[in-house]
Amino acid sequence: ISLKHREGSMYKLRCSIPGHEMDVRGLAAAVFPAGAFVSVSRDRTGRVWVPDSSPNRGFTEMHCLNGHTNFVSCVCIIAPNDTYPRGLIATGGNDHMICVFSLDRPDPLFTLKGHKNTVCALSAGRFGTLLSGSWDTTAKVWLNDKCMMTLQGHTAAVWAAVILPEQGLMLTGSADKSIKLWKAGRCEKTFLGHEDCVRALAVLSDVEFFSGSNDASIRRWMVTGECVQVYYGHTNYIYSLAVFPNGQDFVSTGEDRTLRIWRRGECAQTIRLPTQSVWCCCVLPNGDIVVGASDGIIRVFTESDERMASAEDLQAFEEELSRATIDPKTGDLGDIKIEDLPGKEHLNEPGSRDGQTRLIKDGSKVEAYQWSVNDGRWMKIGDVVGGSSQQSSSRVMYEGKEYDFVFTIDVNEGGPSLKLPYNMTDDPWLVAHNFLQRNDLSPMFLDQVANFIIENTKGHTLGAAQPSGSDPFTGSGRYIPGTSNSRAGFGSDPFTGSGRYIPGTDPSPVPSAGVADPFTGGGAYSSASLQQSVTNIYFPKKDAVMFEQANATQILAKLKELNVSAPQDQQLPEDKLCELEALLLTICDLRSNQKPTAEQIDILWKTTRWPEEIVFPVLDILRLAVRHPVVNERLCGETEGVQFCNHILSLMEPQGRPANQMLALRILCNCFAGPQGRQLLMAQREAVMSRAVELRAVCNKNIHVALATLVLNYAASLHNLPDLEGKAQCLSVASAALEVVQDKEAVFRLLVALGTTVSDDTTARDLAQSLGVESQITKYCSVSDPAKVSECCRLVINALH
Repeated sequence: ISLKHREGSMYKLRCSIPGHEMDVRGLAAAVFPAGAFVSVSRDRTGRVWVPDSSPNRGFTEMHCLNGHTNFVSCVCIIAPNDTYPRGLIATGGNDHMICVFSLDRPDPLFTLKGHKNTVCALSAGRFGTLLSGSWDTTAKVWLNDKCMMTLQGHTAAVWAAVILPEQGLMLTGSADKSIKLWKAGRCEKTFLGHEDCVRALAVLSDVEFFSGSNDASIRRWMVTGECVQVYYGHTNYIYSLAVFPNGQDFVSTGEDRTLRIWRRGECAQTIRLPTQSVWCCCVLPNGDIVVGASDGIIRVFTESDERMASAEDLQAFEEELSRATIDPKTGDLGDIKIEDLPGKEHLNEPGSRDGQTRLIKDGSKVEAYQWSVNDGRWMKIGDVVGGSSQQSSSRVMYEGKEYDFVFTIDVNEGGPSLKLPYNMTDDPWLVAHNFLQRNDLSPMFLDQVANFIIENTKGHTLGAAQPSGSDPFTGSGRYIPGTSNSRAGFGSDPFTGSGRYIPGTDPSPVPSAGVADPFTGGGAYSSASLQQSVTNIYFPKKDAVMFEQANATQILAKLKELNVSAPQDQQLPEDKLCELEALLLTICDLRSNQKPTAEQIDILWKTTRWPEEIVFPVLDILRLAVRHPVVNERLCGETEGVQFCNHILSLMEPQGRPANQMLALRILCNCFAGPQGRQLLMAQREAVMSRAVELRAVCNKNIHVALATLVLNYAASLHNLPDLEGKAQCLSVASAALEVVQDKEAVFRLLVALGTTVSDDTTARDLAQSLGVESQITKYCSVSDPAKVSECCRLVINALH
């Protein structure tokens, strides 16, 4: 087995480590000690291995990590920090948990709970960020012992997950055949190309990555979306990928019993192992390759003469390989026609490339050989089981019955491979359903198993066709914000064509000079007049920003005008219009001794049910009303609060009217004026922020300013709270909005929200850094008009360090 890397260099066995009792499912090179690595297994343990001091060929177990109650599926190393200078080990398991270990104790420091199924992928990023992928179709972002955000979008198990080194980008690969690129908790791009489940991802650089799939191909992608190369060589599922320290060449392993080493875009070496499933691999800093397999043995391969196994051990490995049995049904060796195979004399002819396989017939047996360029000979790699010319029946026996096919189904971390018997007269969907039920597996695998049956029986099925389908979660008609004509014209009233009352067109405050309040232009910060260049007057913001300007005369005129066109059963009689007029005058002057009456609030609330094309003046009154303590307590209190919030959110549907969307956002912002409103919005934060961020795609500066203000008000309310998940959502929504927002006032408010979120909170600061916030906002440092944007931007960047 050879590899022409440097002149005369080749990879050969360094050592075999029989440390685990069951399949080795994950490997990771450790930061400390030098040359160490960590393995995890279905035997429920993780193990830390350190190089032997003398001779330097093998490894010794340093720790056995215990903490999982079921199979351990994956492992990664969290980089060292001040608290843990040797780094940490994270492991994910079939018990739905992630355990985090230090290198000096066998039990976990802490466990991360939140996934609802097997955790099968882990990747660590800067500042201690951890990304996990699970069978529950989600990925999660963790910081220390907290879940910061959940990445939702895949429709099947997330089997691979990696964090890119810069820009806060994350990648997930799924059994739904897709790869998704995430930034700040949202999906930026979906990569399609693989024809089967994506099982492995590996980072090549800031802008490139590899993916491996059950379709037996490896793809090289740019993060911009282009697939720049496809690598073929494996003959079965690809389970893992790892990149060499040179950042270009890589290794892969799979279900075809091989470790393959790729140089300059070609498979330069194929190393076969005496076991079927080669689950995982990692590359050590010295270039040695570690692989884990279904026989529970870890094997290390090296190109260093000093570290290679002894001649006796190399011979023993070759003999073990020669005794292996190969099942032709796995497809590893292609289609086998016994009668066409040559005899042993065919081995006198040299191979054409390293790793080439050749089948020969030896009497009634079929043997497999592999060409070794380095040794200049054919090496036996096993006997082909079932390839005998004596075999008289194409039917397969299983549990005393004959079947057309008996498939081996790998359910990943769910335990040993399972057998699925199938006859061509069976319905593949019913067989798949029964198989999942019989083995207590999730029904989300139904399509995958049924399609596997269909594809591997070459279409000779009598069962039902695969249901065509729209997305089972979103439906085929999902609205994509920004694709319809949602731009609002504000030169005239977009609803009636007149120019008398246009919600949201109040003149923007004049950008303030000196130390005026940067939101209102007032003099709230006058005491800092001589220190502006060194004093941060922008954040942390601890009180809410309101939308208070209004022209009561125009609002009333529009209300009366549109009342005439309201449905007859919703039209307001004159006395109720007078009540709304009195309410408007009361709430426009909060210093008045007058208080809104219960009747007035009821009339206002019922009138918000007007048709969407005429409701906007009512919403504008409501926007002003919720600032008043009496209205705030009544509408946002325990009795009506959730109903009130849900109705406002219904006005913010992405396909809704821009004026209603903008006014609904302003209503939510103004709810922060009172304790009941603030408490309601904090309780409903997830729903409110999730709906609000969708409106960033609406091309409307007033909506963008209102959205930015809502994020800012949340940031202000969260500032002194230990709510990391809430702060993570603020960071995510602010980052998402900054991708599309152009209006400088909206940008400014988002910058203040970012600054407020990271102020006095090192964990939130680290998360912001890991999400790539700094690189996203740097461009605003050069904005000259208004000056507050660049000033605030520089202060945020300072706060991130």
